Amino acid sequence: MRESSSRMQAEDEELRLLKRARLGERDAFADLIRLHQEKIRGLCYGFLLDSSAADDAAQEVFLKAFRKLSSFREEAQFSTWLYSIAVNQCRDMLRTRKRMRYRFLSYFSDEKGEKPRRELSVEDAATAVASKDALLTLLAELPAQYREVLILKEGQGMSYEEMAKVLNCSLDAVRGRLKRARAEVSTLSDRHFSEDFTVESPKEKR
Repeated sequence: MRESSSRMQAEDEELRLLKRARLGERDAFADLIRLHQEKIRGLCYGFLLDSSAADDAAQEVFLKAFRKLSSFREEAQFSTWLYSIAVNQCRDMLRTRKRMRYRFLSYFSDEKGEKPRRELSVEDAATAVASKDALLTLLAELPAQYREVLILKEGQGMSYEEMAKVLNCSLDAVRGRLKRARAEVSTLSDRHFSEDFTVESPKEKR
């Protein structure tokens, strides 16, 4: 009961801040940032696996949110809208990273255009750093769409409905991706670790 009451109070406070922010009050928007900064930064880190990049991404997310605040519809949850901006920002940064990697590798092509046997990439470096932590090691090897659903479900504790809104896809797509992501994690864990390592919440919001 107390948890429900506290959640309602937090939502009411967020709504008040949002209305003030939409009127141009920068202090109110700064308070909104403080409410969501930790989770957004954590989300970005889960995608990018780089502390500096996560900080840059989170900053850009809030800048974009401020610029687009007038387009936000109050019947939707502000946090869901913010997560959608964050996911798209991280996707853009990962695409840029991939393009930069290809440009970098082009300098190491021989005269016949053949690539070196070993391709060095930002992802390689991220994986090496993440190897200190089991979960990050696995996340670094997952395809982007699988990493997304695991971060939103396990990292942010979102329901399937919330995830579908953030990722702009159907509930069936969310369930399917999450099932395949967990299967992929299980396969990777068998490869990397002697003990079984699975990512699954004991209780899930449906």
